[in-house]
Amino acid sequence: MTQSLGPVMLDLEGTALTAEERSLLRRPEVGGVILFARNTESAEQVRALAGEIRRLRPELLLAIDQEGGRVQRLREGVTRLPPMGRLGAGFADMPEVTQRLCQDAGWLLGMEMAACGLDLSFAPVLDVDDGTSSVIGDRSFSADPEAVATLAGACVHGLHEAGMVAVGKHFPGHGGVAADSHHELPVDPRPLEALRQRDLVPFTRLAARLDGVMPAHVVYADFDPRPAGFSPAWLGMLRQSLGFKGVIFSDDLSMAGAASAGTPAERALAALGAGCDMLLVCNDRAAALEVLDACRDRPGASRLAKLRYGRARPELGCLAALSRWRRVHAHLESLG
Repeated sequence: MTQSLGPVMLDLEGTALTAEERSLLRRPEVGGVILFARNTESAEQVRALAGEIRRLRPELLLAIDQEGGRVQRLREGVTRLPPMGRLGAGFADMPEVTQRLCQDAGWLLGMEMAACGLDLSFAPVLDVDDGTSSVIGDRSFSADPEAVATLAGACVHGLHEAGMVAVGKHFPGHGGVAADSHHELPVDPRPLEALRQRDLVPFTRLAARLDGVMPAHVVYADFDPRPAGFSPAWLGMLRQSLGFKGVIFSDDLSMAGAASAGTPAERALAALGAGCDMLLVCNDRAAALEVLDACRDRPGASRLAKLRYGRARPELGCLAALSRWRRVHAHLESLG
């Protein structure tokens, strides 16, 4: 009997499933698995791991952070992607060429992740780099919000060409705070109107085209004292004012920026109550177990199933036969 998708996305210890993980992944609260660098030795090994998971639960969503630059969990057997800031650097002088490059990068990323057996990468980054945030920096396409919207939109188009969904992050924008939400809770004091004119621009422009959004573990104190991922006001704005109809993923509930919402179980219930559809709980198995128990009998949103890769998957060994892949691969590797 096919299990429904639950609202929790878990991580794994290594490059193959342990007996404990096999048991965990059978729990109906689990709806997905996210891979980190420790889970990836090569593209072929990731494809094998994905197959192992799918034999156990074929309906689970399989995800990875594969943005390029510093955030590229899988490096062997796939293209070494440059940071998106490097792709966006030529936009002012060569806007059409740069847009095409970002579209091609999205297509190549989607094709490679699909060939590895995955359903989605948490990309593209829609944060606007204003030189404040070291954790964002060159992960952003640009310091110009209009350029971010245009280039990220081109990347989204490329992902969709490859049959891969696009997940924008970190709503409503992580680029204006210095603190790293992995280690502490950042507070952005700017008024809402300033955010509308800058950080929110890419999300506003692309909301209708995104399949998923990940909110930031950041407090925007002028609007709501809660971090965005636990804020019904922020996620309500995303749904109602911006018209977003896709999946809302929490950022990792084990990050320090999420701690203000309470225990892992309290964080999970607060995120679901605010409007998140799927909860990430990573690098803390005790917290994951607590969240799974808190989510017992809580099915995931029906929209989750729409994120599964729906085409026949390309074969890793056949990508090089595609002239577009060869051209884009060579160009991106030269920039890396």
